[in-house]
Amino acid sequence: MQFAYKAKDASGKLTEGLVEAPDEKTALGRLRGQRLSVTEIARAKGKSAKQGKPGGKIENKDVVVFSRQLSTLVSSGVPIVQGLTILGEQAESPNFRLVLTSLRSDIEAGLSIADAMKKHPNAFSELYVSMIRAGEVGGILDTILERLSAYLESNEALKAKVKSAMMYPTVVFSAAGLITIFLIVFVIPIFKGIFSSFGAQLPFLTQMLINISDFLRHYILFAVPPIGLAVWGAKKWMKTPKGERKVDEVLLKLPVFGILLKKVAIAKFSRTLGTLIKSGVPILQGLETVAKTAGNKVIEEAIDNSKNSIKEGGRISDPLKKADIFPPMVIQMISVGEETGGLDTMLTKIADFYDQEVDTAVKGLTSMLEPLIMIFLGVVIGTIVIAMFMPMFNLGEIVGG
Repeated sequence: MQFAYKAKDASGKLTEGLVEAPDEKTALGRLRGQRLSVTEIARAKGKSAKQGKPGGKIENKDVVVFSRQLSTLVSSGVPIVQGLTILGEQAESPNFRLVLTSLRSDIEAGLSIADAMKKHPNAFSELYVSMIRAGEVGGILDTILERLSAYLESNEALKAKVKSAMMYPTVVFSAAGLITIFLIVFVIPIFKGIFSSFGAQLPFLTQMLINISDFLRHYILFAVPPIGLAVWGAKKWMKTPKGERKVDEVLLKLPVFGILLKKVAIAKFSRTLGTLIKSGVPILQGLETVAKTAGNKVIEEAIDNSKNSIKEGGRISDPLKKADIFPPMVIQMISVGEETGGLDTMLTKIADFYDQEVDTAVKGLTSMLEPLIMIFLGVVIGTIVIAMFMPMFNLGEIVGG
């Protein structure tokens, strides 16, 4: 149950928000425990209740900013509950504000920070909760929050690089598709009317485009349902374990994008596992967490095999080598890290190296795609234009005949 309140803090500043509690009396007690002088309190309803919900969508950027801010507050000696109160008041997202309110209430009720965060998987991943738990147990929560902030920021930067690489070709191909459809559906019929008055046989290319135009204009509505059904069926299949694995396997084998995706996966795997081990998370638990956050079923299987290898007394590097996904350099560095006891350091170096590799690959991909896209557009649009003007070249002969 949520209660909307208005209160004054120790400095006399007016504040308002939401607090979760089983009843009003408990809500008042929790607010007074935060040194707030309550002026108004009532069960949340109407607009206040609709501001958001702890189970609503949480943006990654909100968690990244929260982690950095909480790290700074805890490092400065601010108690965790007070820090959550401050950040809850500043949070822009209504959903995330309610998550922080719920966190604060659970911690005040006696739950550990990790257990309180575990109740909100939409905001805090398993990796996040595992690291916070390790920080609580080891008494180094401020250090863990600092590492989490750095990790999340690196992860978001990596995602941004990949998105920037995909954005340009996606926009250009979409625009090219719309222009092509416009020409075929609206422009070619005009030329068809002109050509039909000639009473002569049209060139093959021109006739083919006219036939395509006629089909799209007369039968497109009949084609939409089967196409929609096929897309729906493909999406359903892709969500099955077999379909998901097959798609991930194909993506990794793509000529250009596959190499980029593989580098992104290696960077993410190395950064995540290195951060977990450095934070004191046991290796088996770390591998289990990394496998769940891999984002690719093929890589997830390779990591699971490494986990099983360690259980049987083996090493991480051997199963990764058999998976034929990770480059020899990565396998060798992991092997050296295992032998020297500096696995976390080696993984961090691998992650740094592959972050640079991803950056280089994105720039190279963009440079390579620009001329290819221009050639593609030239061929498509040029073919349509030539096909429409080919009959014009023979116009004198047709008129003379």
